[in-house]
Amino acid sequence: MRWSNCLIPTLREEPADAEIVSHKLMVRAGLIRRLGSGAYSYLPLGWRSLLKATAIIREEMDRAGAIEVFLPAIHPAELWKKTGRYDVMLEILMRFKDRADREIVLGPTHEEVITDLVAKEVRSYRDLPRTLYQIQTKFRDEPRPRFGVLRSREFIMKDAYSFDLDWDCLNRSYDAMYAAYCRIFERCGLPYLPVEADSGPMGGDVSHEFMVPTDAGEDMLVQCTGCKYAANVERGEIGDVPASTEEMHPMKEVETPGMTTIEKVSGFLGVTADRLAKTLLFKVGNEVIAVMVRGDHAVNETKLRRVVGAEIAMADEESVVRVSRAPVGFAGPVGLDARIIADRAVAAGRNFVTGANKADAHILNVNPGRDFEIDQVADVRYAVDGDACPKCGAPLRIRRGIEVGHVFKLGTKYSQSLGATYLDEAGNSKTIVMGCYGIGVNRILAARIETHNDKDGIIWHPSIAPYETNIILVNSEDPTIREVGERVYRSLAEAGVDTIMDDRSESAGVKFKDSDLIGFPLRIAVGKKSLQKGGVELKLRDRQAGEIVPESHVAGRAKELLKEIE
Repeated sequence: MRWSNCLIPTLREEPADAEIVSHKLMVRAGLIRRLGSGAYSYLPLGWRSLLKATAIIREEMDRAGAIEVFLPAIHPAELWKKTGRYDVMLEILMRFKDRADREIVLGPTHEEVITDLVAKEVRSYRDLPRTLYQIQTKFRDEPRPRFGVLRSREFIMKDAYSFDLDWDCLNRSYDAMYAAYCRIFERCGLPYLPVEADSGPMGGDVSHEFMVPTDAGEDMLVQCTGCKYAANVERGEIGDVPASTEEMHPMKEVETPGMTTIEKVSGFLGVTADRLAKTLLFKVGNEVIAVMVRGDHAVNETKLRRVVGAEIAMADEESVVRVSRAPVGFAGPVGLDARIIADRAVAAGRNFVTGANKADAHILNVNPGRDFEIDQVADVRYAVDGDACPKCGAPLRIRRGIEVGHVFKLGTKYSQSLGATYLDEAGNSKTIVMGCYGIGVNRILAARIETHNDKDGIIWHPSIAPYETNIILVNSEDPTIREVGERVYRSLAEAGVDTIMDDRSESAGVKFKDSDLIGFPLRIAVGKKSLQKGGVELKLRDRQAGEIVPESHVAGRAKELLKEIE
C-alpha cells in the first residue's frame, strides 16, 4: 500500500471529547472517527487492525474445534422473554416494532438465538458435542457511552456457544475455549490476566474474565501479591480476618444530631471509619435482613445474593422504621428486630460505633456476642488493598482492568427454557448442557494501545498492527530515493512482510511523526544519508537506535527484527 493512495487523516491535537489514551490515539492516528454517541467508523488502518485480530480469533477457534456460523442481529422479543432476560436486561436492549407491530430486539448477545437454532436442529446424542461461533456486530443501549470503543453502543464481538451431553463434556469444551483464549490474547500481544468472575445476567455457576490490567479500565479486579489468585471484585473472596484482642469497653449512647453518614459520624466523634460498623437493611422477599460491615468497607450485593440464595433490594423507608424504630441512617444491631448477617471483619472486631435505633443517636463500644447476636457470619463485602488472599494469606491488591473476554459455564439455563434436548443412547430425552464464550474484538485494539504507548503514539504488536513496516521516502522527489524505495517495497512484499510506503511530498519530520503516532512496529527510512552509509535505516518503534542495512538484506533483516518483538 502507498500512503498517497490511502485515507490516513492523522491529527496533531487531542480530540476534546476523548478521556483516555486509547481513545485519543485511535482518533489522532486516523484509526476511527465518531459518528454519534457510542458509534464509530473504522478508517482503513483501524479496519486492517480489526481484521488481523479477527483472523487470529478465527484461526484459534477453528483450531479448538469450533465451527463458524452467522446469526441474525434482529431477534424476536419473545425469545428473550422465554429466558427471562428481557426484563433483566431491559435498560440496555435496543428495541423497535416492525410494520406488523412485532417487537424486535437488536442483539446484544446471541444465547437465545443460537439455542433456538440448536433446539430445532439437534435430535440425538450423535449430534453432540458442538461448539458454534460467530463474529458479528452487537448493540447495547449504553446510558453513558465513553472511552471510545471501550464502551460503545455498537461493537464487534466474537461469541461462541458449546452444546454438550453433560457437565463432564461441558468441562472439556470450557477448557478448550479457555486455552484458545489464552493463545488469542498472547498472539495479539496483550498482557492478559484470567480472573474468576461472577456470571451476572448471563447465568451459570462458573465463569472467568480475561482482563488486561490498566488504570484506564472500568472494571476492578483483585490480585494476590503472593500467588496466582485473581478475581473480579464482584467475585473476589477474602481470607481469614484475625480476631481483635482489644479489651471490651462498656456501651455508651451519645447524641449525633443529623449524623446519618459514615463521614459525618466519624468526623463528629473523632474516630476513623474502621471503628464504625454499618447496619444496612435489605429486603429478601417479604423479610427484612440486616447486613453489617465496617464503616470503611462496602457491601458486595453479588456476594450477598449468593449468601441468601435469592434476589435482594435495599429496604424501603417504611421497612427501616418498622424493624429499627428509627429514621434512615440510625439503624444498629442492639435490639434490632431482624436477622443479622455480619461480615467477618465485624465478627472479629471490638468496640464498634453503631446506630442506636434512635433518631440522632449512636452507641459507642458495641461488641458482637456481648451486645448483640450474629445469625450468620459471611464474606459479604468488597475486598480492599491489604486484605488477606483466600488461597495463601498474602495481601491482596485492587487494580483496574479492561475486560477483553469472558467464558461461562451456563448449564441448562437457556436449553431448558427454549427446549434444547437430545435423545441419549437409551432413547431418553436429556437437556443439553451449554457454555458461552465472548471476546470484545474492538477492545483488543484499545487494550493494546492502553498498555503500549509513549509520548509519541501507539506501539503496536506486529500481529495486529495496521502494517508491520512503514517505508519512509525521506525525499519523495529524489529519483534515486524513489527507485531504492520501490525496490525495497517489492522485496518486502515478496518476503510476505505487510508494508506501507510513505510516498507523500511531506517533510521528513511530518512523516517520522506520523509513523511514530500510528505505531508501525518497524520503520525503514530511505534517504541520502543512509544511502551514503551503504543502505537504508531500519528502526523498531520501541527502540531508540536504528541500524543501516544493505538493500539486498532488508527483507531478511526486517523479518528478524519483527520476530524479536512478537
